[in-house]
Amino acid sequence: MIDPIDLRVDGIEGAIGVWVLEGPEPALIDPGPSTCLDRLEEGLAERGLALSDLARVYLTHIHLDHAGVTGHLVRRVPGLEVVVHEEGAPHLVDPDRLVASTRRTFGASHDRLWGEVLPVPVERIRAWAPGGPSVGALRAVPSPGHIAHHLAWLDEETGTLYSGDALGILLAPGAPVHPPTPPPSLDAAAWQRTLGALAALGAERAAAAHFGVHADPAGRARELAAVLDALLGRVQHALRTGDAEAGARYEREVRDRLAPFTGRERVERYFDAFRAETDWNGVVLHLQRLARARAEGAS
Repeated sequence: MIDPIDLRVDGIEGAIGVWVLEGPEPALIDPGPSTCLDRLEEGLAERGLALSDLARVYLTHIHLDHAGVTGHLVRRVPGLEVVVHEEGAPHLVDPDRLVASTRRTFGASHDRLWGEVLPVPVERIRAWAPGGPSVGALRAVPSPGHIAHHLAWLDEETGTLYSGDALGILLAPGAPVHPPTPPPSLDAAAWQRTLGALAALGAERAAAAHFGVHADPAGRARELAAVLDALLGRVQHALRTGDAEAGARYEREVRDRLAPFTGRERVERYFDAFRAETDWNGVVLHLQRLARARAEGAS
């Protein structure tokens, strides 16, 4: 059975899930933030495992909701190997810039949500490079867009795609997808190419960090492609017309759209912590960067 450890970050159920690969070399996919270390240990114990049993951690990317506890784990588990895209590895070795960026996004709630971030010694990192082989049971699937170095991990034996954020926020079966586009790293064109590739991959199911197992990964990829395209168009229109309230309206609309699938209390708690308006602002920054690049290219 494929079932995540629900980290219950900030007391929110179904917000961040950690995937456990059992077998002779137990592994985690995206172990989450350091604030949830106790819950991670508890969830492993429910599966008959301890931290000391772990052989490997796979990271889809280095954002703190996915990877913030990694430095703590390598301190606790001698020999633990951390697999990450080569472009993400330097941010694990020296996380100061990553933490500063995350703090700008989350402000006063940063420490409550993510806690302390410890460096990962370079010798504990197995940096995956494009064209690299499978690592253990999983094949890396480059999936840039949410961030340039994003990797999904495919278990070819079970047909499960551990999608990280590449297929978006899927808070409940059948719920509409929400595109996670926070500043500063969105690349919408790259994400559209990723979604085309994921739709063609042939995976049987998607295991999303936010949250749970979902059927029809190809359909979900196509859905996110359409939603992402619509969001870019909407933000472009707001920028052209000077609509200063558009981001706040988007926040309310996202909550209202998802509430019938998750329950009002859960969706409010989720988006109080991970605001949709922050995702709107990430698209604003992305479009402004594209406009500057075009202007510089024309000069």
